[in-house]
Formats: sequence, C-alpha cells, structure tokens
Amino acid sequence: MSLFPTLNVEKRPLASQSTRRLVVFSGGSAANSLVDVFNEVMEKNSCSLTYVIPISDNGGSSSELIRVFGGPGIGDIRSRLVRLIPPTHAPIRTLFNHRLPSSPSLAESDFITLLTGTSCLWTPIPTAQALLIRSILSHLHLEILKRARPPTSTFSFESASIGNLFLTGARLFSGSFESAIYLLAIMGGVDESRTAVLPAIVSNFTHHISAGLADGTTITGQNAISHPSEPTALNNISSNTTPDPELDGHRQEEDANPPSTLPTLRGASIAFSKTHEGSPPLPARIERLWYINPYGHEMRPHPNARVLSALNTAEAVVYSIGSLYTSIIPSIILRGVGDAVAKTRFKILILNGSLDRETDGFRASDFIAAIVRAGEESRGNFYSMAEEGKGLEGVTVRRYVTHLIHLEGEGVPVVDREVLAGWGIECVRLYGRKGEYGGMTYDGKGLSQALGAILGKREPGVRSRRNTLEA
Repeated sequence: MSLFPTLNVEKRPLASQSTRRLVVFSGGSAANSLVDVFNEVMEKNSCSLTYVIPISDNGGSSSELIRVFGGPGIGDIRSRLVRLIPPTHAPIRTLFNHRLPSSPSLAESDFITLLTGTSCLWTPIPTAQALLIRSILSHLHLEILKRARPPTSTFSFESASIGNLFLTGARLFSGSFESAIYLLAIMGGVDESRTAVLPAIVSNFTHHISAGLADGTTITGQNAISHPSEPTALNNISSNTTPDPELDGHRQEEDANPPSTLPTLRGASIAFSKTHEGSPPLPARIERLWYINPYGHEMRPHPNARVLSALNTAEAVVYSIGSLYTSIIPSIILRGVGDAVAKTRFKILILNGSLDRETDGFRASDFIAAIVRAGEESRGNFYSMAEEGKGLEGVTVRRYVTHLIHLEGEGVPVVDREVLAGWGIECVRLYGRKGEYGGMTYDGKGLSQALGAILGKREPGVRSRRNTLEA
C-alpha cells in the first residue's frame, strides 16, 4: 500500500526510501529561520535535502564584488551555507559570518589583520584550515590590487562579509563557482551528500533580473525591486533600456561591467533596508519577472543541471518563506524547471507571515498565481492571466502548487479559501508568534508537523493542536 495519497497531478513512480529527496526553493536570510525545521523533516522522513537559491542578488556587499570582479550574486548562497555549518565547526561559522566595519578605512584595516593572521578570529580555528582560508583571502587581495585604479576606482571593504570574500577568492582561484561552494562547504563541515546548496544557475557571469509592473514601468536589478538603496531605487525606474550616454560618460573608472552596461546595474548598493517599513511601496503590482543581459535585453537562461537532476528525483518541492519575486520566482522561470516541478508529487507553498514591498496587497491566490505563471513561462507558455489569477484552471495550478501552509493572525496575507478550493489546493492553518516587524512567524514544531503530515510521516500517537487541515 502506498505511503502517500493519490493526487490528480502529473507524477512519477515513488523513489526508494533511501533516495527520497526534498527540494526547497528559497532565498537567503528569511528562509534561514526554517533551516532547523527542514533538517527535522529530513531526519524524520529519511530523505535528502536540496536548497535551490538564485544568483541575481546585486545588493549589499555582493554589489561591490560584482562591480569589481563581475560574477554571480553570492550573498544568499553564502548565507545558507554558513547557516548549515554544524556546532562542531562553530569557529569557522563565526569567521564566515563576520562582517567588516561600515567605515571603509576601519574595514580595510580589519581585513589586513585577517590576512596577516593577527585577528582573534583565527585563534580557535585549526592551523591547517586557517592557512588555507588565509591563502584564498590573500589571492583575492592580490586580485583587488591588480584591479585598483585610484583615485577613480578602488575596492571598498565597507560592511563586506568574510564568507562572500572567501567565495569570491575561491571562485577566482579555481575558475569555478561550484568549486568555491564545495570548498566552503567542506571547510564548514556541511555534509553535501545529505544537504546540498545549489545555485539556480552555474556561471562565472552576473545574471540580473527585471520586473514589469502593472502600470507598464520596469524596475531593473534585484536590489531595486526588493530593497532599494538610499535614496529610493524608484528614481531609476524606467521602461527605456537604452543607457544614458551622459551618465555613462561621467563614469571613467574601470570595472567589471561591459561598456554601455545599464547605469542602474553598474554601481554598488552596499547600504539598503531589508524591512518592509524602510522601503517605499511600488507604484503598481509586479506582473512579471525576467532575466536580462547587461544591456537590458531579455534572456532565458538554462538552470544548473544539478537542479534539474534534484527535481527529477524529488518527491516534494517546497516554496519557502521569503521575497516571492526575488527569492523564489528567479529559480522557477529558468528553462526546464517548470516541467520538472510539475512531475513531483507534492508542491508545498509556505505562505509568508506578512506582506512586503513585492507583495503589498496580495492574497494567497496571488502568491500561487505568480508561481504558476513562472512555471508556465519556464515551459515556454507565455500568456496573460486574469486579475488575481481567477482565469486559472485547477489542473494548471496543481502542476506547481498542491498544498498551502499558512498562518492565522494579524498582518498575514488573506487566504481566499473559495478560490483555492476551486483550484483543489489543500490548506493547512498554523498558529504562530507575532513577528518583530509585524505579521506572524512560524512555530518550528508546528511547521515541522504540518510538513511531515503532508509527506505522509507522522509520529505514532502524536496529535497536534498547532495545525488544522481546512476543507
């Protein structure tokens, strides 16, 4: 008898118990709060876990690395890898979590103490590991010096993450982004055979995104979409993708950007706000998101082959909490991902506990409709959706979402149950805690039980009052 109930969706035969896989689409910081939950689900369901994370981040200290060296946005990849480092490697985790001061001069001085080995961060780290990490950072420093063009262009160490600097140094040394990820993982004791962190795209080049709004305007760059710098990135909104020759002519410094790169993609955006309150609202809803080249032209990249391989052997896909359009959608719109997701047995959306700049005014059906559209575009099906997804058919929706887990409480997105019931979506309601910045946050135990119940594994004799299956 099958462990799982039969669903009227596209599916493949069940994998063996030893090869069961859970794939989680997520970004960085928000989903880090659920890592322990996913670990528990992995343990109780005897499955492996794969995180798929986009590389389109162009804000924070990643933006300065991109400006000087080019390459993928690595901040979210580093954030998840470091979060997964076990307590046995706590000194390595502390090192890679360390950020340099916000003062450029103090930051550079702090970095030099790391290079020379005089920083106290090295004290608890074994000598062999410390020397290897220092050699990678020294290689990065050499590359920084080679690219320095004072006074017009010098690297800023302001608020730089040591983990980001290490990943960049390892990538430049090896010529491989995947090798850099592997090196950080083994240095931190992350067991990649059980928990893999995969970039949605494997590339040594930068991949940017643009968002089209309902009023016809376009926002270019992930940081401008989600967490604008000061002053607001809305000043850069324009549907015109032609570079401004006057602005471009004033930029005489030499950097990693090709000539005539869009001005909005060239500068660093080290300081930005991650809170909803600190970001101005968008002038209209986001309708669509796509990848662009440095000149603003749309492109349709292929995903990391290992992402497709993980999806092709997965029993369940989870869309984690986080920024819908800049953390989840960039991975789903890649070619072939929609087909692979549609063949998995369970597709679970963990609904955010609050609304943000990208989803202001969204209902649960809006989140789902955005995921469905991204999946269909991945398959090459570009079409216009009716407002709030009311024109979608249930069979199309269930290719990408079969279950919704959501919170009850003040500030959470409205769950329009009639629409979801019409699509055949099963909903599980949880009770969480009030969030620090409004909305609600998930209780780890309740969320773990909900995921376990959907996957078909429940602890014997355990009844939970933390979740309710809604008819």
